[in-house]
Amino acid sequence: MPDIIDGRIAAAIYEKVRREKPLVHHLTNFVTMGDCAAVTVSAGALPVMAQAEEEVEEMVSAARAAVINTGTLSPSRVRAMGRMGVTAREKGIPVVFDPVGAGATRYRTGEILALLRKIRPSIIKGNKAEIGFLGGLHGIKIRGIEALNIDVDPLEAAQRLLDFLDYEAVVVITGPVDVVYDFRRIARVFNGNALLPLVVGSGCMAASVIAAFAAVEEDFFTAAATALATLGVAAELAAESKDNLLLGPAAFKIRWLDTLFFLTAEQLVKSARIKVDEVTQG
Repeated sequence: MPDIIDGRIAAAIYEKVRREKPLVHHLTNFVTMGDCAAVTVSAGALPVMAQAEEEVEEMVSAARAAVINTGTLSPSRVRAMGRMGVTAREKGIPVVFDPVGAGATRYRTGEILALLRKIRPSIIKGNKAEIGFLGGLHGIKIRGIEALNIDVDPLEAAQRLLDFLDYEAVVVITGPVDVVYDFRRIARVFNGNALLPLVVGSGCMAASVIAAFAAVEEDFFTAAATALATLGVAAELAAESKDNLLLGPAAFKIRWLDTLFFLTAEQLVKSARIKVDEVTQG
């Protein structure tokens, strides 16, 4: 039966993040590392960005959630990601895996697929081109980390990826309407603003907040959906210009982070828009 994840659920998880301040270990890309740390703080959690292969296992063991982002790959970083991800899995620490640029090069795609099999992350978050490519959909063209054609059905992309991996996980596909999928349910998150895709690293930042929510909510499907709704509500409020400020991506990013920091439970209860349906398996 169709259902709604109530805004009160998002508010309760968000308040729990703020109350417990979980440590989120990131092994993320150099381009957006600072922004990921900033959004983690704005959400109420604590970031750590240890990158060295020699310490990632010890550092992630002290965390309650982890983010692995493949935006800036190198052989040493791939080894560190593998060691960190396996340690997190063994200790029951949720990993949000962001396969940035999957499909752009043979090296990148091969390493991402190998990491997925090795780490078996709890949550896999990407755009629909990245997820579709990893799931084996044909005809997807990617230049750098941008998709040149995005005529991909998010649900099909998510289903194909989980079928390919053959283990239980939550797949998150960000876009104008964010999609969260496990084998049983699909959530569509309708919060957000048109400026969000223009903020460099907004997807990376979303992974950080999803990890913070997953640190305090054992249902990772609900954690992901409510994290995206929280970011979306903050974006909607940030875009409301009461001072006639001309908002471009840079100014909007700052306002978005500050709005997230000051976001109230009441605002989430009022504005979170998440639709959930059960998925019938064919």
